[in-house]
Amino acid sequence: MSRYLPLALMLAFFLLSFSAYVNSKAESKSEIYLKIKEYSPYYFEKSLSGLVIKSKSDKNFKEKPSNMQVFHRMDRLQKEWGKKHLKIENDNLVIYDHDKVLKTINLKDKKDLDFLHRFYGI
Repeated sequence: MSRYLPLALMLAFFLLSFSAYVNSKAESKSEIYLKIKEYSPYYFEKSLSGLVIKSKSDKNFKEKPSNMQVFHRMDRLQKEWGKKHLKIENDNLVIYDHDKVLKTINLKDKKDLDFLHRFYGI
């Protein structure tokens, strides 16, 4: 019995590590996300203790979620921003900032449209 204890501990440690890895991964994104991300106010800043989420539009905004939650929190902030500033009009994605059009992106693929519906809920 005692000779199997180290093997059982290693297996348990591996399963816990793998579970933490899977839970901390961010959602998969489409290529259109990179184009939209340029206009989003939220960005990561590196610090000694990990990643900090800051905003370009609000200099006082600063969030330091745990390392396991940082990507999930960024996704939630991006989704909230996207619901207010993104609209689909005639196969085009229009990015707004306070009623001013910043960019219009032509949606060529159905997978981009599906991503916008799934991720941003628009």
